[in-house]
Amino acid sequence: MFNLANKITLLRMFMTPLVVILLYFEGPVFCILAACAFIFASITDWIDGYIARRKKIVTSLGKFLDPLADKILICSVLIMFVNLGWAPAWVVIVIVCRELVVTGLRGMASDSGICLAADKFGKAKTVLQITAVVPLMLHYPVAGVALWPLGEILLYVALAMTVFSGVNYCYDFYNRAYRC
Repeated sequence: MFNLANKITLLRMFMTPLVVILLYFEGPVFCILAACAFIFASITDWIDGYIARRKKIVTSLGKFLDPLADKILICSVLIMFVNLGWAPAWVVIVIVCRELVVTGLRGMASDSGICLAADKFGKAKTVLQITAVVPLMLHYPVAGVALWPLGEILLYVALAMTVFSGVNYCYDFYNRAYRC
């Protein structure tokens, strides 16, 4: 049950408090450290999936923990951004609500014997969210370049994909659960 892939997923979950704590401290050094920790944690999302598929150790626990770890990491950082004034609260609320709705749908689908697996839009959503978070996290100029305006633009692109993929999950669930 706690194979290597699942342990890596748990590591991502345990990295979340480190990233949030680093964001509490002001200054470019702490932002860079937080970004490095976030990037490392985000890379583990790819690594755990690769290992699970390659070694054929995909488990039900892993299928549950992997998206949960993503949500914990991304949502925690976005909520911290609201606290810091780096992201609009309404954007973060929409993203967090979408994550809660999709998690609930997956639970309902599972109870009905339906596997509501991550699709290409959900994966694109995750990549866009990660891509937006990094430049937002680097909230001070890096080598004289302000990256957070790019992060703000990417956050709105990620928001659009987040809403689209959420609607797509709802549509998929409805078609599979009620239009049989």
